[in-house]
Amino acid sequence: TLDLTRRREPCFVKFSEMEKMANIQAEINEKKFWSFFSRIIVLTLQLCFIGKKCEILQDMNRHLEAVLKEKRALRKRLLKPRCQESLPIEATFHKYVVELLSEAVTFIEKLESHLQTVRSIPQIPTVVKNMDVALSKTEVLVMELETLADEILDWRELQKEVYSD
Repeated sequence: TLDLTRRREPCFVKFSEMEKMANIQAEINEKKFWSFFSRIIVLTLQLCFIGKKCEILQDMNRHLEAVLKEKRALRKRLLKPRCQESLPIEATFHKYVVELLSEAVTFIEKLESHLQTVRSIPQIPTVVKNMDVALSKTEVLVMELETLADEILDWRELQKEVYSD
């Protein structure tokens, strides 16, 4: 009779199920914790990088503010020619400075002539056409001059004959 009245489910089955559920819940909580922890690390790193970028931007801002404050002084310095200031040069280098200045003058002269040449390059086709026209006119004038010279020589011969008669 005891075997017949016995329950099929033991009392510890519910306990083992509750233990499994507790283990699963603990695993879920652990994964949530590590997920939360990794988010905190990422946010901390982002804040660190944002802090560095902010410092860099603040430095740039301070520099730009200083430039804007000294804008007038900078403009005056830029407008003032630098050649009016005397630079201290040791006496041993004076000879080289004089040579350097003469070389600079010749360089500037050559540069100006080269620049003139470069500026005239677009005008070359027009100049060539003008030279062709001038050449053809000159050839026509030479031919006219030759005919005129022949006529003068003929007239001179005729005059010699007239005077000789």
